[in-house]
Amino acid sequence: MKKKIKGIARDTLKFVLEVSASSHPKEFAGMLYETDGIITDVDVPITQSSNVSAVMNLFMLPVNTHIVGSVHSHPSGALQPSDADIHLFMQSGDYHIIVGYPYDITSWTCYDRIGDRRELDVLDVEIDESAVYRDIQETFGGEND
Repeated sequence: MKKKIKGIARDTLKFVLEVSASSHPKEFAGMLYETDGIITDVDVPITQSSNVSAVMNLFMLPVNTHIVGSVHSHPSGALQPSDADIHLFMQSGDYHIIVGYPYDITSWTCYDRIGDRRELDVLDVEIDESAVYRDIQETFGGEND
């Protein structure tokens, strides 16, 4: 079942841009998670990164219904997805963000699972960390209900 996403939290997008800039000239890659229909979190699985690619070990991610897509950087600044990017998109959700140099608030584009551009609003919201952890507990059967 596809989740209806309202947008991405501005602080989450800023985090992605900052981590991408600090990883430059290597690529950064991660998975996007939602809480209440807003992309609020980024998980960085074990990744092999170089100047031309970042390969995530997706088999190491827990099964989680809150994963809605992926994010990665293109140090070249090109924001178009490659064939390898689209292959990744098809495996994980329907919201995939590519960020590029110079990693400012305009240096990103969102795509769907087949590589078509999609709109994604940037939202000024408070991220309720307790909701994120509550969702993880529910997903993994936490004892502290």
